[in-house]
Amino acid sequence: MAVIGDFALLLALALSVYSFAAGLLALLSAEDSGWARVGETARRAGIVVFGAVLLAAIALVASAFRDDFSIAYIFHHSNRDLPGPYKFAVLWSGQEGSLLFWALLLSGYGFVLRLRYKTDPRLFAYASVILAAVQVFFLSLVYFAANPFGLIEGPLRADGSGLNPLLQYPEMVIHPPMLYLGYVGFTIPFAFALGALIMKYPGEKWIHITRRWTMVTWGFLTCGIFLGSHWAYSVLGWGGYWGWDPVENASLMPWLVGTAFLHSVMMQEKRGMLKVWNMWLVFATFWLAILGTFLTRSGIISSVHAFAQSSIGTWFAWFLAVSFAVFVFFFVKNKSGLRSEHKLEALVSRESSFLFNNLLFLLLTLDVLWGTWFPKISELVQGNKVTVGAPFYNRVAIPVALLLLLLTAVGPLLAWRKTSFESVKRNFLWPTIGALVVALFVMFTPAGWGSIFGLKPWHDISYFYSLMTIFLSALVTFTVASEFYRGGRVISEKTGQGMFASMVQLTHRNTRRYGGYIVHFGVVLAMIGFSGAALNQEKEMEMGYGDHMQISNYDLVCRSYTQDDNPNQASEWALIDVYQGGQKIGTMTPQRLFYKASQQASTKPDIRQTFKEDLYLVYEGQNDKGQPVIKAHVNPMVIWIWIGAWVIVLGTGLALVEPAPVPVTVRVPRMVERAAPVAGD
Repeated sequence: MAVIGDFALLLALALSVYSFAAGLLALLSAEDSGWARVGETARRAGIVVFGAVLLAAIALVASAFRDDFSIAYIFHHSNRDLPGPYKFAVLWSGQEGSLLFWALLLSGYGFVLRLRYKTDPRLFAYASVILAAVQVFFLSLVYFAANPFGLIEGPLRADGSGLNPLLQYPEMVIHPPMLYLGYVGFTIPFAFALGALIMKYPGEKWIHITRRWTMVTWGFLTCGIFLGSHWAYSVLGWGGYWGWDPVENASLMPWLVGTAFLHSVMMQEKRGMLKVWNMWLVFATFWLAILGTFLTRSGIISSVHAFAQSSIGTWFAWFLAVSFAVFVFFFVKNKSGLRSEHKLEALVSRESSFLFNNLLFLLLTLDVLWGTWFPKISELVQGNKVTVGAPFYNRVAIPVALLLLLLTAVGPLLAWRKTSFESVKRNFLWPTIGALVVALFVMFTPAGWGSIFGLKPWHDISYFYSLMTIFLSALVTFTVASEFYRGGRVISEKTGQGMFASMVQLTHRNTRRYGGYIVHFGVVLAMIGFSGAALNQEKEMEMGYGDHMQISNYDLVCRSYTQDDNPNQASEWALIDVYQGGQKIGTMTPQRLFYKASQQASTKPDIRQTFKEDLYLVYEGQNDKGQPVIKAHVNPMVIWIWIGAWVIVLGTGLALVEPAPVPVTVRVPRMVERAAPVAGD
């Protein structure tokens, strides 16, 4: 299998080099019909690259299932007793395999792009050549610097070291593929944008093509980020879902810039504005995705998620520098073709809301970028590494997130070019009143969070932020609902059908707009979940038989604790009865696992989740008497983060659906019957 995989990689690299070189020569000799045929062979070579890389990936996965420990990568990331799904996940669990997986997804995207070339043959030819250049880099990296088919030195081992315990969780079978589909997918919008810049592409067609590709990859990256957060919450045992870890930040930065592009691109489509800005946003999204890969693989930062330090960081550094230089060169050379057709006419307008939206996303990206790189910068300047934690990021991120929520509520109700004061007052009066009612309900009623907020120190800014999040989330919800209602009412009055059917028809007519509103509602639900973090509680205690722990309104009683064993792992776990209001509501079993092959331990928290809050128990270990040490967390509203993620995915999918044609009513003039002529008239 090692020979097959190695040959497949070499073949893929050779085909990519040919696809790039022949395609480039064909573009430079566009007037020659003979070179056009060469360009077609370059396109077909790019298609075959996918088959060659797929063969290499199959060879690696087959080696894992065959327990071929002569391959060093398989020895270090698998073992005989590893369950089947995790042997499949070996493909992306280590440095070399994950880079092969990256190359596989990149060639897969290229496969689809090259099959759809008839949409615009010349633009797609440019994009194909640029994509081939990126493929040459990654396949060279995999083949020469991080080859997953290298053979182990010394005698053959009977068993492997096993998969990292943190990766032996069902979500890790789907989280990395989703994240990589997002990372890799941003290469396609970049290829189209750079191609359009080089050829001075007229019109906005390239934007329409790029927007759809960006939405698809943005959707994948969104799924990957939320799945990673859920994995961190369910596996790492620290009671949180986002810790501003450098690797988390590496995925967040391209997501933020990609989100900014998806908003500002509407201004270029509708008004011919922000052409330069959008070109840089597309490039920055791609460049930050590569930068994130550099961060996780160079060893330049320390993280529980990062790969081991290696020499491939130099490869990525050169690629980042070269790609930046190429883009800047063509931007300076051809920027005259990016002049805006209109200017901002009023501060209160749809255009200004998109512009402010973009500036806030950029501010948040710069904050995350600076915080991520600050330890390395401080080490270079001062000689000692200074790390920054959540308070640094939250100081900017939370106010910016609240302002973005406000713009999410305001933006859809503003008109293009200019919005009158009367229109603003008419559109926002009732949503604002409704949001105030919700905020007061949350503050003061026992059914809301009144019992919690009433006991909290109001000088603590975190509780104020939580309340503002609730208010602004309600405002967004009411404004989105009002948009659906107004449009549905118009259709209902014309057709006579019910309101719900009218709103469904409205959504079908403009899937992009109303799918976007559903995405905004998903963001609202996630923000409500995030707002509960200010009210988190935690407590740690040694618990023997019959011992009690009181946290919030829960009474936890240790019924027993025991051990278990199987070929892959050993475990220690406790049985904790949970009481609320004197009534038993369930039993929880937090565990601590020890994986035999890798000789590593990990936790397996037990989470009791409701719409109001999570009860989160962690088995921390044992005390000197052999009794379990249990840490309990009560985390309000967390489930709404995961519900919001599903709604965002639903809205993104809907926005990608082609809208239904608007029925056209043709008015036929009524025929007037004339009396037959009477004889003699």
